[in-house]
Amino acid sequence: MLKMTKIDRTTSWIGRMARGALMLVGVCALSACVAQFRHHGYIPSDDTLAEIVVGRDTKETVREVVGTPQAEGLLEDSGWYYVRSEFQHLGAFEPKEIDRQVLAISFNDRGVVTNVERFGLENGRVIALSRRVTTSNVQGTTFLSQLFSNLGRVTADQLIQ
Repeated sequence: MLKMTKIDRTTSWIGRMARGALMLVGVCALSACVAQFRHHGYIPSDDTLAEIVVGRDTKETVREVVGTPQAEGLLEDSGWYYVRSEFQHLGAFEPKEIDRQVLAISFNDRGVVTNVERFGLENGRVIALSRRVTTSNVQGTTFLSQLFSNLGRVTADQLIQ
């Protein structure tokens, strides 16, 4: 039977500590590569949206059921928009948007709901996910066309005032 000397026991202990430290570093490195997800914005659930009746509900009742919108129609105040995005963070890489949904609730000139539509992104293209409409399309012009149509209308003297 071999006897372990004091030096052998010390080197054995140092070796175990080094292996433990190396395993800890490895676990930390692998955990940094785990995908993390962030959600921005708010879209009400389908159950909540089912409470909105096209042709009957008004802006006030929609605000009570769904909440305040994140954006409104720019030109005619014809619609409310709720937006939710999901981003994936993977290690040191740039965050990537993996899902976006837009809920558009359109109103007529009396403030009564005319359309409830949900849009999403599929391979970079906007698609309609669900639609409850009384007309063939969202009332008036779209949110993006309203946004881009106002870009050339501002003059320098209006900005100074």
